[in-house]
Amino acid sequence: MTIKNPLVIISFDAMGAEDIAEHIDLMPNVAKLIERGTHVKKVEGIYPTLTYPSHATIITGVYPAKHGIVNNTKIQPERGDSPDWFWYAQDIKTPTLFDLAHEKGLKTAAFLWPVSAKAPITWNIAEIFPNRIWTNQYFVSFNASTPYFLFDMNRKFGKYRQGIKQPALDQFITKAAADTIKRKKPDMTAIHLVDMDAHRHKYGVHSKEAYEALQRLDANLGELIKATKEAGIFDKTNFVVLGDHFQIDVENMIHLNQLFAVNGWLTVNDKGLIDNSWRVLAKTTDGSTYIYINDMSLKNDVYEALKKVPGIEKIYTSANIIKWHINPDADFMVEAQNGFFFTDEINRPAIVEPTNDKELGQSDRYKAVHGFRPDKKGYQTTLVMAGPDIAHGIIEDAQLVDEAPTMAKLLGVEFDNVLDGIPLRKIFK
Repeated sequence: MTIKNPLVIISFDAMGAEDIAEHIDLMPNVAKLIERGTHVKKVEGIYPTLTYPSHATIITGVYPAKHGIVNNTKIQPERGDSPDWFWYAQDIKTPTLFDLAHEKGLKTAAFLWPVSAKAPITWNIAEIFPNRIWTNQYFVSFNASTPYFLFDMNRKFGKYRQGIKQPALDQFITKAAADTIKRKKPDMTAIHLVDMDAHRHKYGVHSKEAYEALQRLDANLGELIKATKEAGIFDKTNFVVLGDHFQIDVENMIHLNQLFAVNGWLTVNDKGLIDNSWRVLAKTTDGSTYIYINDMSLKNDVYEALKKVPGIEKIYTSANIIKWHINPDADFMVEAQNGFFFTDEINRPAIVEPTNDKELGQSDRYKAVHGFRPDKKGYQTTLVMAGPDIAHGIIEDAQLVDEAPTMAKLLGVEFDNVLDGIPLRKIFK
């Protein structure tokens, strides 16, 4: 079964509203889509504004409290700095666009789309990496993806990749996606490009390296558009170019598990890791952090201790957690001030310390991060849509949860569960 108009979704990880508002000159291909389509200037994300929870919302139309992807990584303090990520589609608790398309018999393709490992996708290259000493990238990728398809893409375009280094990885993914569009003509294609996110983390939001990455993202978009033209489907393809979150520059780290260790609320085992007997635990989401309390007699003490930590902007309690539709299992959500971010580390020289430029690129060492509350000033993402079913116009504001129901209408499928978002009806002709 096929649909009249294919849908191509391209995610520019870490693209903010500011990027289009102030730097459209760096994105001629995005500009051309805006000229004939709809630009949603500001899209408010979900809390926490992380890649995996955001992409799960983009593809489900519900907040993390419903879809279950509340963080990038799982609570596994015994694994130190290599916990499992929410890689697998089975972790999503609500239907996705991939599920609906599969049920309708549509052909789908996905390229490094977060939380899509082993999803019902016709041609899938899953985003996953090895974090066990007995495995490797090839094994985990083939196990999580469509094996023969991945083998074919590696055979054709593997020479472009250098492990997970950017921009080589995006180049590999773009060439694989373009080839798939031309040869297989999926009804829905979803592509996740991470070049700019990686360079903003390492060099800062407004760095030369970040804007060079923005230009490369636009060039990759141009290659994908060219593929639809070569396939003879450009005029009937609906394009969606979206961001998942923005970033904020940081200079200081907050190590709350160090605070909890000093207070005796968690202990460190002989391997230098947090022992599973912890009574209070911080689980970072970069610009914010979850606090989990196993010993509820400590709740007031924890709250008072957090109030004294420099760099904390707000401590959200249960009522706020419900309001923001975030992880209902957390006891507190702690928001950092601009310029600060959280780690899960222990055995640090201080609870709050400045970042060290010499360590940039290592785990939890950044010049910029995301994960903050989505309504912070100047922190919104953006959305561009163009194609035969999309009107020409401007929408000032929308929510990230609105994107899935909007794309479902373009795809001709329907969610049968209650969504948190609504279709952006002004985009349709």
